[in-house]
Amino acid sequence: MKNVLLQWLAVGGLVLGSATTVSAEENSLTPEEKAAGWTLLFNGKDLTGWKCSNDKPIQTQVEDGSLVPYKSGGYLIINEKQFGDFVLKCDVRWEDPRCNSGIFFRVEDPKNPVNTGFEIQVMSGKGTGKHDLGAIYDLAPTSKNAGKPDGEWNSIEIRCKGPEISVKVNGEQVSSINCDDFDKPGVCPDGQKHKYKLNGQPRAVKDFARRGYLGFQDHGHKVWYRNVKLLELKD
Repeated sequence: MKNVLLQWLAVGGLVLGSATTVSAEENSLTPEEKAAGWTLLFNGKDLTGWKCSNDKPIQTQVEDGSLVPYKSGGYLIINEKQFGDFVLKCDVRWEDPRCNSGIFFRVEDPKNPVNTGFEIQVMSGKGTGKHDLGAIYDLAPTSKNAGKPDGEWNSIEIRCKGPEISVKVNGEQVSSINCDDFDKPGVCPDGQKHKYKLNGQPRAVKDFARRGYLGFQDHGHKVWYRNVKLLELKD
C-alpha cells in the first residue's frame, strides 16, 4: 500500500511539474527562438514597452498574463518601437461571440491608424470575407476560416517583407497580398473599393509606409493577447 501511495505521489508530482512548466513557457522565448533572433515584445507581467495610440496612459492592467486592449483608453495599445520587415506571432482569445478586434502594423500615424496602417481582423464567427478572422482588413479575404471556438486560444502569424504580407491562423495560411498590386487609389485589384483615405482622398496601398507601429485594437469587446513575439527580417 505504501509503494502504491508513493507511485501516485510521484505521478502527481510529474503532472504538477508539467503544468508549472507549461505556465512558465507562456510569454517567453524558446531556446530556438532566442538563437534565431526573436524578440519578446510583451513580458506577460507589465506593460513595459507599450502605450496608447493617443499618448494617454494605458488604463488597463495585465490580466492572466495577457495584454487587454479593452477599455485601455486608446483605440490601440501600440508598441513603442517601429518595425518594417518582420514576422509577428501572438495568441489571441475571446469569449464574447460578438468579438471584434484587430492586429495593426506598419501604422504611419498612431492618431489615425485606421487610414495609415494595415489591420488583420480578429473576430468570432466562421466567415471568409474581407472582415473575418485572418483577413487583411478590407483588402484581402481569407481562403478559409481556421479559427477555434469562442473561448479557445488562436495563434496568429503575420509576415511582412517589402510589399508582401501574409497571414497564418493556427498554422494555416489564410490570406496574403502584394501591396504593389494595389496601385489605384481607393480600389483593390479585384475592382472593389477599399476604405483607405488620407485628408479625405483615396489612397493607393502601394504607397503605404513599409515601416511603422504595431498594436492591438479596442473595438468594444474584451480580447486577450499573449506570447507577442517578433523576428525582424534582414536582407
